[in-house]
Amino acid sequence: MAGSTPVSLSADAAAPAAAQPRKSRPTTPAGEAWRRFRHHRLAVASAVILLALFAIVALGPFLWPVPINEIDFSAKLQGPSWAHPLGTDDLGQDLLARLIYGGRISLAVGLAAMIVAVVVGILVGAISGMASGRVDAVLMWVTDLFLSLPLLPLLLLLTYLFRDSVKSVLGPEGGAFVLIVVVIGGLRWMQVARLVRAQFLSLREKEFVEAARALGASKPRLVLHHILPNALGPVIVAGTIDVAAAIIAESTLSFLGLGFPSDIPTWGSVLRDAKDYLDIAPHWVLFPGAAIFLAVITINFIGDGLRDALDPRRVL
Repeated sequence: MAGSTPVSLSADAAAPAAAQPRKSRPTTPAGEAWRRFRHHRLAVASAVILLALFAIVALGPFLWPVPINEIDFSAKLQGPSWAHPLGTDDLGQDLLARLIYGGRISLAVGLAAMIVAVVVGILVGAISGMASGRVDAVLMWVTDLFLSLPLLPLLLLLTYLFRDSVKSVLGPEGGAFVLIVVVIGGLRWMQVARLVRAQFLSLREKEFVEAARALGASKPRLVLHHILPNALGPVIVAGTIDVAAAIIAESTLSFLGLGFPSDIPTWGSVLRDAKDYLDIAPHWVLFPGAAIFLAVITINFIGDGLRDALDPRRVL
């Protein structure tokens, strides 16, 4: 109409465009798991502490190049000082250097024993989950048999029986490492096997597995490319628990004198040497005990975070 006020369409046209929600980027399963893990603040803090612990034991010999067996009788049982940040033992040996070296052994044993337990558990669980009838029954019977055995007495017995023969072949330190890793890992695979079997029994009937089978996929391809990748969530969580359990088991063996040779310090052996000096040198017990506690509790908290992150049913 003549004389009417012209209406500007620019603001009205821009309003619907501005009101449109932003398109979210597609997320991968790994990205979604990482987003869930970041919301678990205790697990994130534990991961940072554990990475720092690994960095200390890996780089410690370069940053603190003190020989682990250097004896200084003039500095016996000294508390923390500038010269010895964590104090000394009854021979004047630097505790920081010995704990750094022992941490490399204890953490390496934990990781290696976890790998042994996970590999054995996946093999047993996958075969049992894909098979049926007698094979499944026999494997689960063996698994239940191992679960019924007393872990610590059997661990002590096997280590005592085979330590001399293994050390004669691989040397004192190498033989002790291999024996402890194999024994601990060989006694920790049962939970992983049961988890993997349960996952395989559930996943092998899913539609995507039936579709792959209809397209002619072989059984190894079904296992490696379709079922196993979808069953790894609980296995990863169980693996973190096995690392912590292996560190405690190795420390127990070393504390009882059945672990590494006496001249090789581990966290457990340092505790064993300090048990008679608790009243006059509490620092000697405090620091290796704190190292074991810190490693185990951070690994357990990381396992809790991974459990929540890998559970698709959990709503944040």
